Amino acid sequence: MSDNPDATPVPLLAPADGVPEVVATADGVEKAAEALARGTGPLAVDAERASGFRYSARAYLVQFRRAGAGTVLLDPIPTADSLAPLVEAVNPLEWVLHSADQDLPGLADLGMRPERLFDTELAGRLAGFDRVGLAAIVERMLGLELKKGHGAADWSTRPLPDAWLNYAALDVEVLVDLRDAMAGELDRQHKTEWAFEEFEHVRLAGPPPPKPDRWRRLSHITSLKSPRQLAAARALWEARDALARKRDVSPSRVLPDSAIIAAASADPKSVGALRALPVFGGPRQRRHSRIWMEALEKARALPDDELPLRSPRTTGPPPASRWSRVDPEAAERLTVVRAGLAELSEQVSVPVENLAGPELVRRTVWDWKGGSAADLEATLAGGGARPWQRELVVPVLTRTLVDGATD
Repeated sequence: MSDNPDATPVPLLAPADGVPEVVATADGVEKAAEALARGTGPLAVDAERASGFRYSARAYLVQFRRAGAGTVLLDPIPTADSLAPLVEAVNPLEWVLHSADQDLPGLADLGMRPERLFDTELAGRLAGFDRVGLAAIVERMLGLELKKGHGAADWSTRPLPDAWLNYAALDVEVLVDLRDAMAGELDRQHKTEWAFEEFEHVRLAGPPPPKPDRWRRLSHITSLKSPRQLAAARALWEARDALARKRDVSPSRVLPDSAIIAAASADPKSVGALRALPVFGGPRQRRHSRIWMEALEKARALPDDELPLRSPRTTGPPPASRWSRVDPEAAERLTVVRAGLAELSEQVSVPVENLAGPELVRRTVWDWKGGSAADLEATLAGGGARPWQRELVVPVLTRTLVDGATD
């Protein structure tokens, strides 16, 4: 931790060794792999994507840094078929990432999977830090100021601007030092074992399963009042998604949500009527008019029994806001459990959502039909709660669901 937390942080403006050339050839990959293999200690890793610009979540730049090897900036697009030496060098190492769950899926697509993991963002949460962004933790623990930069940029741009590469190199410049500082903080708080159980869970988790009915996440979809309008919105969303996937462009850049909602509401019967709506008359949309009309016609032709429901069917408990009407006893149990978890959170300085997944807690309380603390332990374990979480949370749930039921 910084010796003087009140001191003005020192700006970190450029990498100590300068910004390296981007590795974009098979020969460069081999040299980078050799350098990283000769290095010592953990490997700092980061990846830059093009969220909001591209459909895919692939990495467009990967950064590595290891003691004795320096920093490597890898362009994984032209080197995709030549990464075997690098994979062999980096996979056996401990990786240090910030918000690892964001980058691991894209890195796995490149064949890169760590043997061990240290997540500095997750470490900050478990340490009870109120701000866990990379810049905030670097300032708190190392006394350095990382300038906000180009994280939300279109990293599929080629060539990448020098300022962007400087930003990318700085993201791994002090990551290993931060790892060591956070490891010390976790040890001071007696949370090292908790952290490594969490890191291992993230390492092995894989990408999240796709959410059902993703089209229902359209902005302002609740303004549509009929199942037929919902069917039109769904058909337009599916057409947009297919086009975005084909072009590898963010769906919102193909057609904004607002245009989908407007067309689903107006239900235009001709290309001319469609083009009279906002957005659809623009030059970029006119060439796709046939695609949008076919989607609307498909929705219009659906029989009534194939129309979407106003609200999706769910297999889990209803929203907690409805519990008091549907099952008042369950609502009361949830209120008491939440209060107990909030108290526990204060005691151990860990956010409630990191003590146990909120959805797992709701499902456990809703489905509870009676049983023992051992039954609660098994339920939480089956829901993915780690041993350290169960050790802390089971007693809280037991007081309400087991002991409270017998009072």
